[in-house]
Amino acid sequence: MRSGAKVAVVGSVFLAVASGVGYGAYNVWNGISSGNVGGDSRTTKATGPLTQHEVEQVSREFLSAWAGGHSYKAAQLTNNAVEAEPILAGYTSTAHVRKAVITPGPAAGTKVPFTVNATIAYEGSVKQWSYSSELVVVRGLTTGRPLVEWRPTVIHPNLKQGDILKTGTSEAPEIKAVDNKGRELTRAKYPSLGTILDRLREKYGKTTDGEPGVELYIDSADEQVPDRSLLILAKGKPGVLKTTIDADVQAAAEAAVSSYGESSVVAINSNTGEIRAVANNRKDGFNAAFEGSQAPGSTMKIVTAAMMMDQGIVAGPSSKVECPGSVAWDGRTFHNLKDFNLSNATLQRAFARSCNTTFIKPVKPLNEKGVAGTALGETARKYFGVGEVWRTGATSTDASVPPSTGADTAASYIGQGKITMNALTIASIAATVKSGSFSQPIIVAKDLDGRKLATAQPLPDSIGQGLRAMMRAAATGEGTGAGAMSSVRGDKGAKTGSAEVDGQGTSNGWFTAFAGDLAAAAVVQSGGHGGDAAGAIVAGVLQAR
Repeated sequence: MRSGAKVAVVGSVFLAVASGVGYGAYNVWNGISSGNVGGDSRTTKATGPLTQHEVEQVSREFLSAWAGGHSYKAAQLTNNAVEAEPILAGYTSTAHVRKAVITPGPAAGTKVPFTVNATIAYEGSVKQWSYSSELVVVRGLTTGRPLVEWRPTVIHPNLKQGDILKTGTSEAPEIKAVDNKGRELTRAKYPSLGTILDRLREKYGKTTDGEPGVELYIDSADEQVPDRSLLILAKGKPGVLKTTIDADVQAAAEAAVSSYGESSVVAINSNTGEIRAVANNRKDGFNAAFEGSQAPGSTMKIVTAAMMMDQGIVAGPSSKVECPGSVAWDGRTFHNLKDFNLSNATLQRAFARSCNTTFIKPVKPLNEKGVAGTALGETARKYFGVGEVWRTGATSTDASVPPSTGADTAASYIGQGKITMNALTIASIAATVKSGSFSQPIIVAKDLDGRKLATAQPLPDSIGQGLRAMMRAAATGEGTGAGAMSSVRGDKGAKTGSAEVDGQGTSNGWFTAFAGDLAAAAVVQSGGHGGDAAGAIVAGVLQAR
């Protein structure tokens, strides 16, 4: 590729065909300048909005240099040549691109979309590779020249800072992931599993009977992000890897999140901790269901209620409690939704109606004894395994319930403050309530790598029974989760949650529930009341059991 390039202009379509060894050696630049786009650098620095001519000219020249294998020249046409040059050079040296046709589309302001049709050649294996990306033209800060704004995504839309495009023998064989009944799980059929399947392949591919092939892949700079295969040049032999996913529940989860943007859901077998489904519908492709870290809102009241019973603040669901419209704690006032209040309330009714003040006011005397700032985290760890390291088999982010002081303590009781969790955590909490004992969530058997799973004490019978009664009340009658759970058959329990986020006009909606031996939790960014979007997602998943 470095031996030359052929450039042709056909109407308004620019084609750059890079030619390497075996493809000829010639260099026709068709009158395009060598880098001083926009005029002589000794003239007055250009300012103001870029013209269409400037955008088109510098994008043509950049794409031509890149396609021609002239990495240094292409890099000089960006606003960060130091970072751009090695990645551009790697297009031939590590990705082994031997021929490329780059076709730009019409510019939209300063953006120029383009398609790449390339030939990859490695040790006798040759394969065609096509994809689309875009570049943005900006005015250089020091020179005023139009330049391509450097981003790794210019080279490939999935490339991130520090990532490398590589072609070679894969480090791990491909896997044929199957569900708990032996049915194949593919990225095409279950899009939400894509990044998880990549991680499982990277981590467990060598434990299977598979054989590696030759691939073009993204070598991720982030150890938490798995390498991603982009093109198979020579197939190896996939190895079978059994997961805990249930294809039917996974399909229901994929369908449920598809109706709500920026949503995530996880479903777990309550008795075993085996993950039956995980799905996300997010523009950024992030696996927030496992890796998110957000305030869980009132779903945290499950743990707070357990703490209150464990500390002897209340005896159980039938205990009389107060539910005023608001309550003050260290200079901050906490409110119920629309300042509603309940008279002659029990803990169960306050839980079912999601009364914030009930889970703050009676705990304040405990705080004055210097205990409450750590009691919630201790309860979460002791009975729910929250705060321990979870080794699920895939990448996941552990929850945090740190010690707190002042008003942050009160906020933590209703799932705000410094508490962070994700749908995986909350689904596990609901599963623990249903079964009475914590089982650390897993997506592949621990026997595959002998990893140590987190443990916790079983819920005392009185606390377990009390929590199940309260969650059942929240899923029926006047409970805040009754509407969402009306379509779910059999024994069921639920808890709604809304979490306020700074700078976000609408709260994140949370919902968790159990039915039969399945527990699930969902979060919807800016989803508002938990019983709405998040509740519909969880109900849709539970119906598949």
